[in-house]
Amino acid sequence: MDKPILDSSIEYLKGVGPSRAKLLKEELAIHTFRDLLLQYPFRYVDKTVFHRIRDLTPDSGEVQLHGILRRLETLGGGRKKRLVGRFRDDSGVIELIWFKGAHWIQNSLQVGKEYIIYGRVNAFGHKLSIPHPEIEEPKKEKQAPAATFAPVYPSTEKLNAKGLDVKVRRRMMQALFQKVKPTDIPENLPEYLVERMRLPKRFDAMRAIHFPRNQAELDKAINRLKFEELFFLQLRLLQLKSRRQRAVAGYTFEKVGDSFHQYYKEKIPFELTGAQKRVIKEIRYDMGSGRQMNRLLQGDVGSGKTMVGLMCMLIAIDNGYQTAMMAPTEILAQQHFQSISEYLEDMDLRTGFLSGSVKGKKRRELLEDLAAGKIDILIGTHALIEDPVVFKNLGLAITDEQHRFGVKQRAKLWKKSKPYPPHVLVMTATPIPRTLAMTLYGDLDVSVIDELPPGRKPVTTQHRTEAHRMRVIGFMREEIAKGRQVYVVYPLIEESEKLDLQNLDEGYEALSREFPRPEYQISIVHGRMKTADKEFEMQRFVKGETQIMVATTVIEVGVNVPNASVMVIENTERFGLSQLHQLRGRVGRGAEQSYCILLTGNKLSNEGRERIQTMVKTNNGFEIAEADLRLRGPGNIDGTQQSGILNLRLADLALDGRILQTARELAARILEKDPDLTHPANANTKRFLDQHGPQLKGWSRIS
Repeated sequence: MDKPILDSSIEYLKGVGPSRAKLLKEELAIHTFRDLLLQYPFRYVDKTVFHRIRDLTPDSGEVQLHGILRRLETLGGGRKKRLVGRFRDDSGVIELIWFKGAHWIQNSLQVGKEYIIYGRVNAFGHKLSIPHPEIEEPKKEKQAPAATFAPVYPSTEKLNAKGLDVKVRRRMMQALFQKVKPTDIPENLPEYLVERMRLPKRFDAMRAIHFPRNQAELDKAINRLKFEELFFLQLRLLQLKSRRQRAVAGYTFEKVGDSFHQYYKEKIPFELTGAQKRVIKEIRYDMGSGRQMNRLLQGDVGSGKTMVGLMCMLIAIDNGYQTAMMAPTEILAQQHFQSISEYLEDMDLRTGFLSGSVKGKKRRELLEDLAAGKIDILIGTHALIEDPVVFKNLGLAITDEQHRFGVKQRAKLWKKSKPYPPHVLVMTATPIPRTLAMTLYGDLDVSVIDELPPGRKPVTTQHRTEAHRMRVIGFMREEIAKGRQVYVVYPLIEESEKLDLQNLDEGYEALSREFPRPEYQISIVHGRMKTADKEFEMQRFVKGETQIMVATTVIEVGVNVPNASVMVIENTERFGLSQLHQLRGRVGRGAEQSYCILLTGNKLSNEGRERIQTMVKTNNGFEIAEADLRLRGPGNIDGTQQSGILNLRLADLALDGRILQTARELAARILEKDPDLTHPANANTKRFLDQHGPQLKGWSRIS
């Protein structure tokens, strides 16, 4: 069987050859015809519109001119050396400037000749110029007309310098479409879906995205290819989920017994919210189904995820199984251990704690009791996954802030159960936008606690500039006088020449002058401190021995001090939205009104201003996550960069939520009727998925 033409090496395309092929591989990872085809344009030049030089202004942006090159000369020397051309039409003259590739450009252009140029107008003082314009000769009458929308492809300085500029790249793509036929780019969606959604055929969409005849044709092509991208992503994730549910057996927790009922009737310190009850019901159903549970629990800061986790642990214990909870830091693990131990006080259950700091006889006895089944709940850090840690019968594994663990780390914990893997619950206090959750965790079941406990007062958030610093200091004194405590968070530990930031050391010194001993005590915590020193300072603050905690973002997750009522964030503009939201979540955990003060310099970028306005406007973590996705893009949202899932060529999760939702619903409907895609109507899709599906891994795999 002949190799598909799209798998041909790029060097065999007309106009490429071995040396250009080597460059394309090194610079853009274009190895085959298929790689070239999937390198979509990032913009288009509208060849139907010409401008007159006389009408140009500094705000004209990208323009197309038709005229004659009147002069071409090299000016300056050394780093300031540049090639300058004078370009004239019937209305005026403008300069063309090249700072790189001057020798090659000078040899390829001819003074006195007619050209069409395209580029962005640049203003220096009162003089307009066009740096590094695209240049081509006008088409002769007998030649084929230029494409109305000429594609512009991603490039590099090296490619341009070696002659692989925008015009050559267009010619390469034209040569490709002269070679490939519709059968070389076969349909990969079911025909009935293409017809119902009125999508262009795949071949037509591919041709139109590279050489559209008009804006309408381009829009249809982009919509089709975005849908296809998201459809196959969701189809693969839903297949993985379906196969796992069918194939992976799990422990059946048939009853809700004495421990659960005793705790619920006698011990629970507050009324569960409706959202908590709903989520416990979802988890209880999973654990009783006979299939392994793989569930992600999302909940905003303070929404009560730990309580939900505890209630689920009690169900496992009532069915005769041990449970484990793993947290990313010793501070957070200790906090879980202390709160759960207090909740279960006077109940006939044993809770153990394990971290790197538990050593010697204490560690040995703990591990012996765990293996003998004498410990019901083990809480700890990644020490839980070490080889000597053996459970008698682990039935439920909970991971908190799961994005801080690698897949292999998490998997080690789940392998500590035989004959079946334990039920798995992963929790995150970082709200994930809906579109991102459907993509990152599309093969999981997702529960959301979208309700805060009653009586909790929203944190009041205020923006203050450097000019208001003394007012902020005064407010801190007032709150401390009421018996409250204050966090002050800095983005850096040491001074940086590149970033003009007030750093933690300077801040500590300044605060020490404003809040002198012995009247005030200040703790300092940052990531470079030894664990024991960090823990000592944390505990001083927790016990109320210090009134102010000066810290970096090390306190972003896991410090619970209900008495702390003020969070001051220095250089707020340097933090991401979700990080700011996490920091704000350290206050507002008690009954008193709490405050978050966002301190910035006087000058803010538009994005910085929008971030701060979002924080002041809402306490809703999901609204903030959506804004964060819109501002920063999916590749930068906390915890997603390592996933590898976001290598989408066209689709944008911040903008294409509606397409994603449609793609997921249609994929789910198809798999519901035809789980293995064996129906002839789905043959296109099965063939494509068989060929390309292995590249779509279960990125979010939690077990």
